[in-house]
Amino acid sequence: METQNIEYKVKWKDEYLHYISGFANAGGGTLFIGKDDNGSIVGIDNAEYLLENLPNKAVQATSIVPEINLLDENGKEYIAIHIKPSEQPVSCNGKYYLRSGSTLQELNGAALTDFLMRKTGKSWDATTRPDATMDDIDETAVAYFVRCAVKENRLDKEAQSDTTEQTLKKLKLIDSNGQLTLAALLLFGKDIEQWCQMPAFRIGRFGASQADLIIQDNIVCPLIRMPETIISTLRTRYLVSPIHYEGLRRVEPLEIPEDALREIICNAIVHRNYTGTFTQMRVWSDSIELWNFGTLPPDFTVETLMQKHESVPRNPLVAKVFYMAGFIETWGRGYEKIYNAFRQEKLTEPVFQQVRGGFLASIRRDKFIAIQNGANGTALSPDDVGSLSVDVVSDVVRQPTERQQKIIKLIQVNPFMSAAQMSQVMSVVPRTVQRELAAMQKQGFIIHEGNTSAGRWVVLRQG
Repeated sequence: METQNIEYKVKWKDEYLHYISGFANAGGGTLFIGKDDNGSIVGIDNAEYLLENLPNKAVQATSIVPEINLLDENGKEYIAIHIKPSEQPVSCNGKYYLRSGSTLQELNGAALTDFLMRKTGKSWDATTRPDATMDDIDETAVAYFVRCAVKENRLDKEAQSDTTEQTLKKLKLIDSNGQLTLAALLLFGKDIEQWCQMPAFRIGRFGASQADLIIQDNIVCPLIRMPETIISTLRTRYLVSPIHYEGLRRVEPLEIPEDALREIICNAIVHRNYTGTFTQMRVWSDSIELWNFGTLPPDFTVETLMQKHESVPRNPLVAKVFYMAGFIETWGRGYEKIYNAFRQEKLTEPVFQQVRGGFLASIRRDKFIAIQNGANGTALSPDDVGSLSVDVVSDVVRQPTERQQKIIKLIQVNPFMSAAQMSQVMSVVPRTVQRELAAMQKQGFIIHEGNTSAGRWVVLRQG
């Protein structure tokens, strides 16, 4: 069976020189000539020719000399080409390849840039910009980081008296020549679009299809402030916060476990390949999809993330600042934290995939679905949907009254209309509209996405 380090070929073709580059650029490996896909020996009839010519072909194409051995089993000869991992990037006829899993990938564009930097011991976020100055840094963003890091006990209180430049130097965001790194300019820059082509975190609320875009937000701000800005935007405009009571205290937690959602968002910011396109979050009625440009590190799979693993951030300087601010876990424990949060609330666990040159997180909106199901007469218990109140999901289905029908039409025209605005249009007192809105939510006609002071109305059914 072919693996990360083993490849079988029935007979030799010169195009297989690509595997020498691919194995050398990964963890090394062995290319067997004279074995079928199952690893069974079929033998070769040109062993002497290959032993004589393969070393020269390998040197000419890749500049390295692999170890080539002739083996014999039950009278059938086959060849094993052993390739050691290389600390330097290895090309094959001017192109770069990488062994990933049991496949060989040709590296191009952003993936190639990322690979070459990693192989040479550099990271994209450590690249300096000689044209940048301290005037490009937002001092309030740096002060915000310091407050967070002190609160997490990852910086001493005395750090609050440091100048902005002193803080950046301590974080290694300014090199020995006094030049600012891209990490400094993205984390704390006044205009991060000046240093990165597409740094935005884009959120969209979709209806029935991709073409049905209802609302969208394009979040561009210093990366250190991005997690809080995204969570706030989701809370006020995209997600619901089912109400329940703990004793006499009214509680409105997000429908998605906030700590886990924050961890997913922070991972997207830290591990994103910033030489590519923006991060995209699609909010549907039944799910949330967060796609981030950039593949996993070599030798990593989605399954690796679910187990104990090393922390290998794509942007180590950004990751260090996020860790010190208390935004992410270290030692590769982030996914464990995410899953535990969903299990604790008895929600469907997120699904993670490598797709379209990036990493996709799919989150099922169990609580929002429960509200919709309740609106259609399906009673769900709190155990089925975490902390969601029974009152929200198990009411009796009714037909809207004449006044409620008018409210539904107003919402369809303007989902952001307030109760006060509705009362003016309908010529009734605001208290009457507020009472109707509360009843309509309980009866499953409408839902309010966002918190109590902002957001928008969504019509679930009209009768």
